Amino acid sequence: MHGSLEHHQISTNGIRLHVVQTGPVTGPLVLLLHGFPEFWYGWRHQLPALAAAGYRVWAPDLRGYNESEKPQGIAAYRLEVLAADIIGLMDAAGQEQACLVGHDWGGVITWWIAIHAPQRLQRMVVINAPHGAAMRQQLRRHPAQWLRSAYVGWFQFPWLPELVTRVGRGRLLVRALQQSSRPGTFTPADLERYREAWSQPQALRAMLNWYRALLRRPPQRSTFGPVTVPTLLLWGANDRFLGREMAHASLEQCQQGQLVMFEEATHWVHHEQSVRVNGLLETFLSAGRIG
Repeated sequence: MHGSLEHHQISTNGIRLHVVQTGPVTGPLVLLLHGFPEFWYGWRHQLPALAAAGYRVWAPDLRGYNESEKPQGIAAYRLEVLAADIIGLMDAAGQEQACLVGHDWGGVITWWIAIHAPQRLQRMVVINAPHGAAMRQQLRRHPAQWLRSAYVGWFQFPWLPELVTRVGRGRLLVRALQQSSRPGTFTPADLERYREAWSQPQALRAMLNWYRALLRRPPQRSTFGPVTVPTLLLWGANDRFLGREMAHASLEQCQQGQLVMFEEATHWVHHEQSVRVNGLLETFLSAGRIG
């Protein structure tokens, strides 16, 4: 990975998050929010590209992941708490506004902030993560989505998912990454980095608590409102977990939205087609229109 990466512990919302930073200090702030089961390293292809384009880039390990703090209890992982962590990072950076790029769970957080605190966002990019109204619509209209999301139900069991995923240093998660991505997307060296992150004390439980909180402690405020922030939606069409219909349904919730569908990509589009993704990010974040 090219470019200088700085590792910091940043206080936000009552906890400490490990944040990797790069790019010119005076550049516009872009926060990269990873999903499950990744950590900051999931943005390894985007960090140097955005830094070279002049942005100050922060890629946190989200609450409960890798080297960030891992509060006890399911309630600590409610969606509004996760979003408050990110708003707190903007405050710590001394920025009233920032651009957010979120994948998977990071995209869910991005949608939430765009709905409830749009004044804090300049522009936003969401990668393979549905707007709440789109998710609800697809679950109602397309029963196949229940099968794609069945793992969420399994994660609700106490202690058993942690026990199973811990076997073989995360063998189950490694298999899930490999089977849901194009061959060669994650190298053996990449997977070793992931195993190290999952092996951090209490990490697996904290990561799974995100899913438990979503069902047991649902957001206190609606996640279904319209989005006024300029939005770029990137979607890998061969996502095994989220149907492509969700991309179009999510776009309908955006007053200033654009969708780019990657027909050959999976859920891990920012890994598989990083050069194209990086170009789209640079164009959109600089207030350019795609296409």
